[in-house]
Amino acid sequence: MTSRPPVEDRPRIMSFVHHRARLTEGQQRAWDRSWPVLGRDVADVVAGTVAYDPPAWFGRTAPLVLEIGSGMGESTAALAAAAPEHDHLAVEVFEPGLAQLLMRVGELGLTNLALLRGDAVELLRTRVPDGSLAAVRIFFPDPWPKRRHRKRRLVQPEVAALVASRLAPGGTLHLATDWADYATQMRTVCEEEHLLVNAAPDAPEGWYPRPEWRPVTKFEQRAHLEGRVVRDLLYRRRSAGHPGDHAS
Repeated sequence: MTSRPPVEDRPRIMSFVHHRARLTEGQQRAWDRSWPVLGRDVADVVAGTVAYDPPAWFGRTAPLVLEIGSGMGESTAALAAAAPEHDHLAVEVFEPGLAQLLMRVGELGLTNLALLRGDAVELLRTRVPDGSLAAVRIFFPDPWPKRRHRKRRLVQPEVAALVASRLAPGGTLHLATDWADYATQMRTVCEEEHLLVNAAPDAPEGWYPRPEWRPVTKFEQRAHLEGRVVRDLLYRRRSAGHPGDHAS
């Protein structure tokens, strides 16, 4: 039987399209002021011209949370402010979203949030060590709703395996989406990943009850107004020796 190549070596289809967009005046000021200090390009980190070194970036060693696709940064900034004992990495390809997040960082005076522009999966593949993340968050990724485009969705078996490998034992993968069929796909993919265990196995259909600590963004409010149900999923990386973490 032919074995599959390591996760890092498997080809993949890009899950995003990079659209250039102009910044508002406020976003441009925040970018000019804060990006040189708080921002880095994933391409530079992957190439090795910028070191991947969170302890140096934050000036301390703390549990590290990675968010894939921070959007406009509403929940990202709020969650970083609510958990000062954790360091947070926000990875996004959309410059106005990163600039808006920089504005929020300044308004809240955050010191535990760093921003990366580019492909989070490449960062995970090449620079994030195994077992080094306390949590990974994927909130409302692009649903690619057309059937012919669904192969572009971020949450696929290869990405789930990669994320799981980078989580520390007991670390969490938290997903949320307002697209029913994508939610089902996420659940199927994560249930089939042997390193992950559902944190809400007894909940109806395995959905995780919406946590009060996850902020309701304008995006989520619009989903509710348009009649789409938001579903959360929470998985933990299996911990050796934990009786509830053995595969069935």
